[in-house]
Amino acid sequence: MVPIIVFAGLAVLLFAGSFISKRRFGLLGLALTAGATLATIWSHEAGLVVVATGLVPDTVITQAATQALVVLLPAILLLFHGYAYKNLVSRIIGSLLFTVLALAFLVEPVGFALPLDGLGNTVYQTIKEYKDVIISVGVILAIVDLFFTKPAHLAEKSSKKH
Repeated sequence: MVPIIVFAGLAVLLFAGSFISKRRFGLLGLALTAGATLATIWSHEAGLVVVATGLVPDTVITQAATQALVVLLPAILLLFHGYAYKNLVSRIIGSLLFTVLALAFLVEPVGFALPLDGLGNTVYQTIKEYKDVIISVGVILAIVDLFFTKPAHLAEKSSKKH
């Protein structure tokens, strides 16, 4: 049951952050991809740096939290800068896509830190089984979203012509 609560809490936080910031999915999705790439390269070293601060003990949870933070950090930074959606429906769809993609990237780090049993294990295994498909589709949709993004100076010029 714990994995379900953790994934639901993460989903709410990720959706809320993306929705409130109004940022487009394309850039956030590619930032998640960059973060996941960095996490595969730096996961052990980043965990050692965090433990070396002396603020937290060296545990599996520390390593998993550090890896999750490395995955999310580029996207978190871009929540404060970048192209924004103009209407509510686009914001909702973009936020949902961002949340699903982020959870797919976080399924393994979060799974290492959680007790997996019963229904929680079933949910975890289901998400883990489809994570490659979710990530593939998510990255493709992020790239497609970038094609529909107009730079601010072009959007202003086209709106002034009317």
